[in-house]
Parts: sequence; structure tokens; C-alpha cells
Amino acid sequence: MQLNWTDLADIDLEKIEAHIAEDNSPIVAIDAVMNIIDSTHLILANHPRAGRQGRVKGTRELVIDGLPFIVIYREHVAVNSIEVLRVLHEAQQWRTAD
Repeated sequence: MQLNWTDLADIDLEKIEAHIAEDNSPIVAIDAVMNIIDSTHLILANHPRAGRQGRVKGTRELVIDGLPFIVIYREHVAVNSIEVLRVLHEAQQWRTAD
């Protein structure tokens, strides 16, 4: 299963890194972002339905173990790929299911 990260998801990761680096070393920030990326690839590449049903119709949400972040993604079965839409902090207010 191929994983594709949208521009918004990439921007989310950059913001997460910058925010964590404000209170910690850049190494801690990079490690957190790499943990999100590695966990997402490790889990979703082989188990694309591992996440819970998303709040937005047609999406799923993968909670990253040990971190307060949720990876929002959409599975494209016909082309055997996963599109990572966003990476958000669990406390962020965002849409509910349609």
C-alpha cells in the first residue's frame, strides 16, 4: 500500500516540529515528527483500516501512540494507496462527521 502525504499534511508536520522546538531541543521536535511519519507508514502500509472511522465522511483517523496527534487519512482501494490528509493535535477543534 502506497502512502501519499498531501501538502496540508506536510504543513501540519512542519508546524508540529516548530511548536515542539519552541519548548524543547530541535532533536526532540524532529524525533516527534519522525515518530508520526514512521508510525503512520508502519501501521497503514499493511493495515489501512487500522484507524477508527473519521469525523469527516470517507476518512479514517489513526491515533499516534504516545503522542497527542491524529493522522487523518483516506484509503483509495482502487489504486491501492492511502492519502494522508492532515496531522492534527487531539485538542484541535475540527469538523465532525457529516
